[in-house]
Amino acid sequence: MLSQELLDAKYISFATQKRDGSMVATPVWAGNEHSSLFVFSEADAGKVKRLRNFSHSTVAPCTAMGRVTGNSYDCEARLLATDADIERAYKALYRKYGLLMRMTDFLSKLTGRYNNRALIQIDVGEQSH
Repeated sequence: MLSQELLDAKYISFATQKRDGSMVATPVWAGNEHSSLFVFSEADAGKVKRLRNFSHSTVAPCTAMGRVTGNSYDCEARLLATDADIERAYKALYRKYGLLMRMTDFLSKLTGRYNNRALIQIDVGEQSH
């Protein structure tokens, strides 16, 4: 079950693991379904490349600039590949962000970046200490 602070957060700090073990955090939008979060990114972004090597990640509520505002949670993340999973992710994002997400999609389609997206499922575990 996702914590209320993650459900209420407009932005989530999503940290992925580098080869040297350090973590790189990025503020992202995150829709939810049950105990999973769904985010999108450019397919060639660093976080996507890191996820191909390491599924361990962390999430925490944050500001648009990435300043963490709450507790951090250990997670496992994976890139979505099937049409059904991708549709589920978009539905979760549309539920949370509504018109903002649709406007983002529209602008991404205009600039040709929409088809260069990766969708990510994040399964949230226990609060980190």
